[in-house]
Amino acid sequence: MSKIQGVQSLLEYLESADFPLSEDQLHEYMAKRKIPHKKSFGGTVFFDLAHIDWWIAEQRKTESAT
Repeated sequence: MSKIQGVQSLLEYLESADFPLSEDQLHEYMAKRKIPHKKSFGGTVFFDLAHIDWWIAEQRKTESAT
């Protein structure tokens, strides 16, 4: 299970996956629990890439349905 750490790393990953988001959008999605993530007790944010890839696929399905 591959994970990445931090918002900037995820933003770069999303850009490489051709699904760019702004930092503000990402923070909003995290606050509303619309994107899978985990926070450590120290405040570091972790993202499981398998979950992120699933989330991207779901977002693309939603976009193509509208």
